[in-house]
Amino acid sequence: MAESAHAYVRGNTLQFYEWLKSDSPKKIPEGPPVWICGDCHIGNIGPLADSKGNIEIQIRDLDQTVIGNPAHDLIRLALSLATAARGSDLPGITAVTILEQMIEGYEQSLVSPNASVKATTDDLAPIRKVLSQSRKRRWHHLAEERIEDVSPQIPLGKRFWALDRYERVAIEKTFRDEAVVSKINEFKGQKPGTKIKVIDAAYWMKGCSSLGRLRYAVLLGIGAKSQRRHCLLDLKEATHAAAPCAKTPAVQENAERVVTGACNLSPNLGRRMLALKLRGRSVVMRELMPQDLKFDLDRLTRDEAVASARYLASVLGKAHGRQMTAKTRSSWLAELKRHHSKSLDAPSWLWTSVIALIADHEVAYLEHCRKLAVEA
Repeated sequence: MAESAHAYVRGNTLQFYEWLKSDSPKKIPEGPPVWICGDCHIGNIGPLADSKGNIEIQIRDLDQTVIGNPAHDLIRLALSLATAARGSDLPGITAVTILEQMIEGYEQSLVSPNASVKATTDDLAPIRKVLSQSRKRRWHHLAEERIEDVSPQIPLGKRFWALDRYERVAIEKTFRDEAVVSKINEFKGQKPGTKIKVIDAAYWMKGCSSLGRLRYAVLLGIGAKSQRRHCLLDLKEATHAAAPCAKTPAVQENAERVVTGACNLSPNLGRRMLALKLRGRSVVMRELMPQDLKFDLDRLTRDEAVASARYLASVLGKAHGRQMTAKTRSSWLAELKRHHSKSLDAPSWLWTSVIALIADHEVAYLEHCRKLAVEA
């Protein structure tokens, strides 16, 4: 988080929602309650494969998903795009154009949420590059990247830690459960009853946020030994969302909330997830696919930043819009356009929110860096 102001914004969701609870955002409109990402920054949008390997750009991290105000996702994405532009040493006036193009892309997707969002222009070269990489990736890329080897074993070390006996038993029991076996066979396109075997498993130390929570990498073998295919799963404990709920979802368990939100916002991801109970805790099981990548848009030209803003906002508009009826989409679109001004072709509340948040995060970022320097 100390690497740049943009990295700090990406890693500090709580500060964003603390700001939302303050008096400053009273002018933010209350959009129609839909499933929102809750942490919609640049790094949380990228290529995602469905169970058959078909790829689409969707939201890729749903830990904070709730039924909430879609305006919150718009503000979070706008903040991320504005700080990325600053990190690319682009002039401040570019931020104005970014917000205008972002809201235009979002509004167009609201009109036609089922239309495909394609990265075809030259200005989207950074996005097209990642998308091209995604299409070329296969199992061995995932294995080499995640477990450092294509052999069926998870190497213990800095990232992966040995399980204790109770963890091993709990994981083995989980993958003997009929509902879990059925789900895995479904998203792997296997016949019902296909044999599944836990080849290896380890605690996954993926960052400080992992500590104190359940986080496991599980390597499965699917099918008879002579024709066995491998599947790498991420088992992650689901915790309470910081994002405020506009409406209490029908599902109360955190893992069910994450999976339901993913199915609504990012079908490619949601359909290969499952809510579980592991050692008495709420856990999300997610199949890791080699095609799943994230965008790293830290160094952009002006044209790339503007085009990327429009494109990523279109992805967000599609995710929100397909949850709404035509009447609700029309009403939300009218509310957004009502706040456009003569000087800014974007809602005034979006601009003022981004300005306030940039100032708020800049102070916090510098203080974060000071503390690190003192402790070093």
